[in-house]
Amino acid sequence: MSQTAGLIQQPMAVAGYLAGVLALIFWASGVPRLKKFFSVTPPVIYAYFVPTLSTTFGITPSSSPAYEWMTRYLLPIALLLLMVSVDLRAIGRLGGMALIMVVTGTVGIVIGAPIAYLLFGGFLPPEAWTGFAALSGSWIGGTANMVAIAESVGTPDSIFGPIIVVDTVVGYGWMGVLLFFSAWQARFDRRIGARTEAIEEANAHLADFDAHRQPIDVRGGAMIVGLGVAGAVAAVELGARLPVLGDPTVISHTTWAVLAVVTGGLLLSFTPVSKLEEVGASKIGYVALYLLLTAIGAQADMRAVLAAPLFLAAGVVWIAIHATLLLIVARLIRAPLFFFATGSMANIGGAASAPIVAGVYHPAMAPVGLLMAVAGYILGIYAALGAAWLLSIVAGV
Repeated sequence: MSQTAGLIQQPMAVAGYLAGVLALIFWASGVPRLKKFFSVTPPVIYAYFVPTLSTTFGITPSSSPAYEWMTRYLLPIALLLLMVSVDLRAIGRLGGMALIMVVTGTVGIVIGAPIAYLLFGGFLPPEAWTGFAALSGSWIGGTANMVAIAESVGTPDSIFGPIIVVDTVVGYGWMGVLLFFSAWQARFDRRIGARTEAIEEANAHLADFDAHRQPIDVRGGAMIVGLGVAGAVAAVELGARLPVLGDPTVISHTTWAVLAVVTGGLLLSFTPVSKLEEVGASKIGYVALYLLLTAIGAQADMRAVLAAPLFLAAGVVWIAIHATLLLIVARLIRAPLFFFATGSMANIGGAASAPIVAGVYHPAMAPVGLLMAVAGYILGIYAALGAAWLLSIVAGV
């Protein structure tokens, strides 16, 4: 992509503009008249596309030191704060059926990636496999994993644009299908003799979910920001000293940094540091993640979206493989349709969508959907690296 200048050039001004855009998007999402609109297309999508349009129309440059800094540090900050917030004990109390369906959904994404690429890769650019790898990250846990894998395998901007389109259109299209299926859950459960008592057991264990949350104060905010920034810098420095692995690269310096913050964050989740979630550690993590997405969007080329039709077809096939595997396992273990739908959306949509789907099937079960999504998110970075490795083999690069 050719480099384009922008009306705003100074790096801090660029960063300030992107932060302002993100604030405006989330402000608009809370306006009562716009809530229905944002329920169909969530704010995170505009965190990518509005900066893309800003660069397209010459407001921001396509290349800036601000983007480099944001990419290097905001991702590990986000991942560390999200992982510290994980309640692995609560996830463990979900029960075997819920976890089996989440893992099955993950396996479906991992094996669906190389199959979809085999079918469509010959009609796509040579670097398309890196886009499939990034999408596997999104579909095993969410946006943070997509960005992490894209950085790991070096997904170019020309491929990342269509991938965002597929993630939005196919991912949320599948969410709509799952919501439609909710009207058929009683018939499905009867037909396979589903063990519906598993739903009541999971709900009973999670009756006090979110009971201990508090408003953020200066002490909590300082600890969250300090942990996130210091941990991110330490992880980046550690990653820079570890060797690059793979040809093409699958484990880069960035990947080592990501693995360090994910693993370190999970370990810290067993310590008193996890109490930072009571004052909003994960919320700050998501803000860092979405701000990073604005920087990625500002470097994208809108012309890349023209390549989306073939990517969309590949995405549909990919989701079909994922859904088929889930259906087979659901019948084998007699899982209710609730676990089929929530296990799928825990992977495809992550923490933003899984509680919505869970709540439609059983209104009191939204917390279960969130925890299933977090379980998928933990698997995400490791499983998506496996998918990236498989894709590199299939692509023959």
